[in-house]
Amino acid sequence: LRAAVAELKQVMQQSGSMKEISDDDSVGQLELRLRVDSDAARRAGVDPATISRMIRLMVDGEVVASMQNQGEELNIRVLAKATQLEAIDDLLRTTVPAKEGGEIALSRLVVSERGEGIGNIRHYGFRRAITIEADIDKVQTNTVAANQIIKDAWQQMALRYPGVDLDFSGELDDIEESMGSLTVLFLFGIMLMYLILGTQFRSYVQPLLILTTVPMAFSGVVLGLWITQNPLSLYTLYGVVALAGIAVNAAIVLISAANDRLRAGMSPLHATLYAARRRIIPIIITTATTVAGLFSLATGLGGHSLLWGPVATAIVWGLLISALLTMFVIPVLLRSYLNAVAWMQRRFKTEGNNS
Repeated sequence: LRAAVAELKQVMQQSGSMKEISDDDSVGQLELRLRVDSDAARRAGVDPATISRMIRLMVDGEVVASMQNQGEELNIRVLAKATQLEAIDDLLRTTVPAKEGGEIALSRLVVSERGEGIGNIRHYGFRRAITIEADIDKVQTNTVAANQIIKDAWQQMALRYPGVDLDFSGELDDIEESMGSLTVLFLFGIMLMYLILGTQFRSYVQPLLILTTVPMAFSGVVLGLWITQNPLSLYTLYGVVALAGIAVNAAIVLISAANDRLRAGMSPLHATLYAARRRIIPIIITTATTVAGLFSLATGLGGHSLLWGPVATAIVWGLLISALLTMFVIPVLLRSYLNAVAWMQRRFKTEGNNS
């Protein structure tokens, strides 16, 4: 696991876009590791369990009984008499009674190793884990691209570390989780808008005509982010969801005006032209006021915001493009729909007369 971490950290260092790379595999204190030499213990006639117990009594002690005191359980621990040890070798010179009489030094019965211990042992999913953390240079790359570098490197390394798996968390995990929630909320919002519009217009098709402004707004968002060189961040997508509810207003005004003229007796063509001509000024005014309110935040006139600037940019550009396309596309779609409805009504009327 440590070898895999070291190789991954080297890959991250060589990328040039990641800095302050660290992991949580901290080094602990110096420790002495003792392992019973079974052959030496057998030759000396000493039970290996006796050796292990003696070492345990000298270090941690052994619980031999327990008692209750005011509802609390207390353990009685037997510990070897404390002696002054000035060096580790003094511990290893401790003697153990041999089988044939006499005593034998502990150092002759155990294999000792000295080294650094583990500062902490962390687990993830019931498996030992080491977490690598790093900051990225946002001028050179972004979180998704940086993690992709690590994924590509791991595909070449994975065969050398068959017992090690790679898992991502942190900002990328938050983004993926938020993206899943954002998609569900967006679809729920679109469905809710369709139900409200369908109830208002008493039609299954006209709400769909209104919702065509949503992809028009998305095209404006893409164009605006490309022109301003802003990233498509998570907060920008929040702005896109909000934009979906704003962009439909112009189409609602157009189709509502056309329906009023149809009920007044106008033909589909005249009703569409009337709505497009009489509602162009209200659409321009409402769009201009919304854009003016977000213009300073989008352009950074009052102070550039890395968090909310792209959100305002997405709303401003999406609203401008959707309002512009709405004044041309929605009348065409509405006229085609009304002509189709009128044609079907004439056809059913003709078939009724013939029968």
